[in-house]
Amino acid sequence: MRYFYTTLALALTTAISAPAFAQDNNALNYNVLNIQAEASREISNDEMTAVLYIEKSNKQPAQLASEINQLMTQAINTAKKYSQIKFETGSQSTYPVYDNDNRKVKEWRGRAEIRLESKDFKAASQLISELQQNFQTQSINFNVSDSQRKKVENELMVEASKNFQQRAQSLAQAWNKSSYQLININLNTNSYSNRPVPLMAIMKAASADVIPEQEVASGESQITVNANGSIQLK
Repeated sequence: MRYFYTTLALALTTAISAPAFAQDNNALNYNVLNIQAEASREISNDEMTAVLYIEKSNKQPAQLASEINQLMTQAINTAKKYSQIKFETGSQSTYPVYDNDNRKVKEWRGRAEIRLESKDFKAASQLISELQQNFQTQSINFNVSDSQRKKVENELMVEASKNFQQRAQSLAQAWNKSSYQLININLNTNSYSNRPVPLMAIMKAASADVIPEQEVASGESQITVNANGSIQLK
């Protein structure tokens, strides 16, 4: 008998709570609109990154390693002269090269990288020219630095939020509603970069053993903040 009363009380509680939950859920989904707004800005790329590499071959792996290490040390010492440039060694590998029958090791080949990063484009261009006496350029890219990107994104978040509010207010007026209530909002950032690379100009200057004194075209990046969410008209 005790079990019967307990079950009945639970059933009554469920029956009373369900309509209240359904009522709140319906109220939340009544006069709800999904809105999207954005804010964007084009800013100049203020950071240059480059990857240079050296590749050598030798029949003796020990001699190959010694030669590559010597050239890498020379490159690091050269880079140290430029205090405005950050640099680090990249990946390094040594592997065998076989003959046509793939049975006998013909020689050993080694590869090593050095990576550069700087906001001083002129200094970076000069360093690349010096390093290209022994190194080859794998890539040169321009982008917005982290500090500049965060600053602009914070400003665009505020701007996108205001655009969202203006759009919400306009829609409320269009639907003859006096106000609205924000349900949720998401802010997302993305960017598109236009990064021309002055690689040929740098390589031509390097081949003539002249450190280039030139202005590079870093291009611009477009940073966009999207604001999307839901409001309820009142």
